[in-house]
Amino acid sequence: MKDRIRHIVESMVISIIFWAIVICFYTLIRYYDLKSETVVVETNDRFMTGFGELLRTGLYLGVMIGFFYAILDYIFDHYLFLRLHMGFLLLIKTLSYLFLLIFSVTVIMSFVESISGLDLPNERGWWRERKIFWVFVAYFSMFSLIFSFLKIARRRFGRDVLLNLLLGRYAKPREEERIFMFLDLRSSTAIAEKLGHITYSAFIRDCFLDLNNVLDEYKAEVYQYVGDEAVLSWKYDMGLKHKNCIRLYFDFEGRLHGRSDYYTKTYGILPEFKAGLHGGKLVVVEVGSVKKELAYHGDVMNTSARIQELCNSFGENLLISGSLLKDMKLNGLFESREIGQLNLKGKSQVQVLFAIRKAQKKP
Repeated sequence: MKDRIRHIVESMVISIIFWAIVICFYTLIRYYDLKSETVVVETNDRFMTGFGELLRTGLYLGVMIGFFYAILDYIFDHYLFLRLHMGFLLLIKTLSYLFLLIFSVTVIMSFVESISGLDLPNERGWWRERKIFWVFVAYFSMFSLIFSFLKIARRRFGRDVLLNLLLGRYAKPREEERIFMFLDLRSSTAIAEKLGHITYSAFIRDCFLDLNNVLDEYKAEVYQYVGDEAVLSWKYDMGLKHKNCIRLYFDFEGRLHGRSDYYTKTYGILPEFKAGLHGGKLVVVEVGSVKKELAYHGDVMNTSARIQELCNSFGENLLISGSLLKDMKLNGLFESREIGQLNLKGKSQVQVLFAIRKAQKKP
């Protein structure tokens, strides 16, 4: 819960900073063109042309828009995204943002008017005939699209990866140290036969939506979804920190069990996932030109996938390589048990495997 609150606060701070900068930039533009189309009404033979006054007004407006924008975004992303059709959702979002602009500008104008003595446009329905307001709406819409694009790109690649892509860091192969988790649905073939392909797809979608709700909390990045399998990744130190790569699995498992009523009523099945964890050095590079993406190459990927495949053989849900476990100090919440070895074809080195479970509470 604390991590989730921290994530919400972080998103709100980012939104406030972004919109404060964007709106202040708009006031800078208007400062040099203020008299061509008057934004404020002349009072006592003077205009509010002082840059300091305009900048403060823009800052107030940007903070207010950023605050409510973050709230609306959270509501749409977490409560309405799957309940509304895309077209209707876009219509509701557009109207909500328009109301947000009208409300925010009116409140800020009233506030500035009360402390400056100027007669500013804040009467009822003032925005209908004000051309400058609709210019502001177009400006807001453009940067709203940019903000949404950055959010989507950050979710797709991760914050640091997005920045590195923009800087062209992965245009040539680079070596990195990362942790990978291959997460796969148990008994997927039998479940698919029972549900049928359409219902099964909805079932997988719901599982991965529950997975998405815990990704940010444990700093995980989604490398790819392959059918009923998700491949997650961490920077090596970030995966070790606070046992993020292990805690994510058990939090995801707990979330599925917490929604058991929904899954059993909707699909007649409670999903169960198995996972394999391994880490080490590999190579990352941008591939493709039509659909450009990052690709990871190296034994870490193959070993992680093989470890996950052995979950069924050993009757375990979460397996981890000995080399990764050696770098991770388990606390009292988890316990490990050595269960076997993994011999990779063409490799002389043997990986010792461990099963990870939640520690049993002492009576």
